[in-house]
Amino acid sequence: MMRSLWSAASGMHAQQMNIDVISNNLANVNTSGFKKSRAEFEDLMYQTMRVAGSRGPADQQIPVGIQVGLGVRTVSVHKFFTEGNLQNTDNSLDIAIEGDGFFQVQVGEELMYTRSGAFKLNTDGVIVTANGYELQPQFTVPSETRSIAISEDGEIVCLDGQSNEIATGDIPLYTFVNNAGLDSRGRNLYMPTEASGEAVQGVPGEDNVGTLAQGFLEMSNVEIVEEMVNMIVGQRAYEMNSKAIQTSDTMLQTAINVKRQ
Repeated sequence: MMRSLWSAASGMHAQQMNIDVISNNLANVNTSGFKKSRAEFEDLMYQTMRVAGSRGPADQQIPVGIQVGLGVRTVSVHKFFTEGNLQNTDNSLDIAIEGDGFFQVQVGEELMYTRSGAFKLNTDGVIVTANGYELQPQFTVPSETRSIAISEDGEIVCLDGQSNEIATGDIPLYTFVNNAGLDSRGRNLYMPTEASGEAVQGVPGEDNVGTLAQGFLEMSNVEIVEEMVNMIVGQRAYEMNSKAIQTSDTMLQTAINVKRQ
């Protein structure tokens, strides 16, 4: 069977993965805190028919060998944690991170991390995410609070109607050695892995940790034009691989039809 059939088939599988990743990026173009991904590929093993540097029949050295590649495969889907654009919301519980860092939230028995700062208050006055996961360390806003002020360094202050402080707290940020190694769990949440390293707690604005911006949301870092171009390239690559399969099939059909006159 012709190698080109399998090589081209692997190329179609790879480009299907590429389109899947691009589609997910575009689907989350308006998801706050979303980070885009990119499919990355590597070539498969090679069939070696002649080794470069070996000796020929007359004991001369062969300068270039013969190796035939056997296709491609997906090696990783890399997530990019570049900062997205900030959108002004004028909501006191919307908090954007300018720079590196993640919020820590309690999800059941586990601690997870997010870049999405669209926080709410539950019935107990506790600051939570849209899915009800509590921001850590837990902070409860008193019922008599009339305004909430959050500084760049993470200090949160609740004020009553006379602008008196009635509750204060701090919002730390957490960083990782390798953000791309985090495990995406959906719902804008990430879990640490051995590749990412353990979470390191920091104070916003110190030791290369990002600062907080109250009344803003960090939007997705997906660039629509870039993704559309990548989609066109992926589609054309898929078509070219399908053409290679058709060409291989035509060549096989020609060989089958060969007969003595």
